[in-house]
This record gives sequence, C-alpha cells and structure tokens, in this order.
Amino acid sequence: MQKPRRVLLKLSGESLAAGSGHGIDDARLAAYAQEIAQEAARGCQIGIVIGGGNIFRGMSGAARGFDRTTGDQMGMLATVINALALGSALKAIGCKAIVYTAIRMEPVARLYSSHEAIEKLEEGYVALFAGGTGNPFFTTDTASALRAVEIKADYLLKGTRVDGIYTADPERDPTATRFDKITFDEVYTRNLKVMDLTAMTLCKENNLPIMVFDMDTPGNLSKLLGGDPIGTLVHN
Repeated sequence: MQKPRRVLLKLSGESLAAGSGHGIDDARLAAYAQEIAQEAARGCQIGIVIGGGNIFRGMSGAARGFDRTTGDQMGMLATVINALALGSALKAIGCKAIVYTAIRMEPVARLYSSHEAIEKLEEGYVALFAGGTGNPFFTTDTASALRAVEIKADYLLKGTRVDGIYTADPERDPTATRFDKITFDEVYTRNLKVMDLTAMTLCKENNLPIMVFDMDTPGNLSKLLGGDPIGTLVHN
C-alpha cells in the first residue's frame, strides 16, 4: 500500500461498543479519536463513515416488525449519533472535525456536499459522513464506497476486528488462511463477505482499492498508513 494523501475510513458501530454489544465505550472512542487525530496531524486527509449497529440496525428492526424504510431511517439516525460522538472526541483533543449528514438536520450537522467536504479535508479537518446515503435499502458499506469515490479518496480503509480477508471466517474456522492481496473478481467468485455487493461493485467500477484491517489493535491505523502490510488489499 502506497502512502495515501486522502482516505475514507469505514468503522462499524459495533466496534464503538467494544464488545458490550451496544452503546459507546468511552475508552474505545478515545482510542479511535487519538489514532485518527495523530494521522490527520501527520498530513493524511481522513474522511470517516461509521455504522450504527451499536444503537440500531435497520435489518434487525425490520425482522422485529418495523417497516423496512422506517427501520433504515432509524439506523441512519444511529450513525449520526456515532459520528457526533467521534467528532466531539476529536475536537476534545484539538483535532479539527466536521460532521456532515446525508439528510438535512441543521443545527445538528451540516448537509453533505462533496465539494465543501473536499475543501475542509484540504484545510486539515477530519470529515465525518453520517446518515448513510440518505436512502433506505442501502448499507453504510455502500455509503462509505460512495463517499470515498465522491471525495476522490486513494483508498477505502475498512476497519474491522480481524486483520484482513480470510478463505473462511477465522473466528469459526481455525484452518482459514489470510490473503495479502485479492482481486474484486476473486472476492465475488469465492463469495467472501467483505462488503455488500453494491459497495464492492462501486469500488471496482471506480478503481478504488479497499484495504481491510484490524482497527481495534492500537497503532494499526498508523502502521497501515505508514505502509506496513497488516491487512488485505482488494484491487482490480
């Protein structure tokens, strides 16, 4: 992985819960903020999309009887809460941060504009993109791919709790082996669960490489942006 000028970091909402399954863990939030702020101070332009699964998942809401559109809208609001929390944590340690939402909700956050977001990134802000795509039936994986393409990111960094892409789920299959690199086509043919198909297709068609890595190990974001091969690269 070449040292990037601009990246889109995708974080899961569950990761903010740090194992508790719900809510926001203060220590995990502070650790994420510290690491992101450090890389921003070193000159990397960072956009962020966070899921909302630690608060509410649209699909699980639909399974409990919510209308799917309403459930997804509730999930979008959950991502706003997470983005506001991380944005606040960044500001608390002196890092400039701005939260954008896909649907209008001033004064909570600014309505997303790719042109304005790029300007802010170039001014040294960390830009957090909340509210998904603003539409139901799309995941935050797709939102992260879309925002990465719009802001002309060099890489989409998918932070997970595992250190890359494996031949099978390493938490269930001890014989699973990790890929250092893999093509989009091979991800499809092997039916590997990296991101949803819409997100993967958007990245493939726009020649946007994805790096899947373990974000929960302190220091990994810094290592990755410094060129250490600690994850799996998905490319054309």
